[in-house]
Amino acid sequence: MDIIMDEDIKNCIDTLNRGGLILYPTDTIWGIGCDATNADAVKRVYDLKRREDSKAMLVLLGNVNCLDRYVRDVPEIAYELIDVAVSPLTIIYDNGYNLAPNLLGEQNSVGIRVTNEKFTQMLCKRFRRPIVSTSANISGKPSAATFKDISHEIIEGVDYVVNYRKDDNEKRKASSIIKLGADGSIKILRK
Repeated sequence: MDIIMDEDIKNCIDTLNRGGLILYPTDTIWGIGCDATNADAVKRVYDLKRREDSKAMLVLLGNVNCLDRYVRDVPEIAYELIDVAVSPLTIIYDNGYNLAPNLLGEQNSVGIRVTNEKFTQMLCKRFRRPIVSTSANISGKPSAATFKDISHEIIEGVDYVVNYRKDDNEKRKASSIIKLGADGSIKILRK
């Protein structure tokens, strides 16, 4: 493993374990992250983004096998969709649990993305808990596709800034979003 990546992962885990916020590159755009089971940390993310806590944020998992730890009754189609997805896919599920209550939407809904990108996947696996992933911007402002697009206010508002991919200028886009109802219904929210 890359020395910079390994050091970043160790520092991220230390920060997350203390209830801190991280600024990190995801499988899509740069994100603000925290321990998705820590309500105080989740509140700090909402405050930093100046975002209403009624607007749920998504979480990252490093392994599809962890999904049923955070969603009751995962629809079988979810596993198939994750398996065939060729680009990052966020699925919104009903009946999320074992997560910070202020992270859940109506009907305890939660957006979860199983990441395949090596940094975020390793971070999730080593942290062993889901990690909040929300765009690194003030609510209502454009999302940051690269590190240089992130405002000073966001950079100063987190506890640790990842160095890995800081100089990467590849423009990535946000994930596709699908809502899966407990009844098996599928609704595409963002392509």
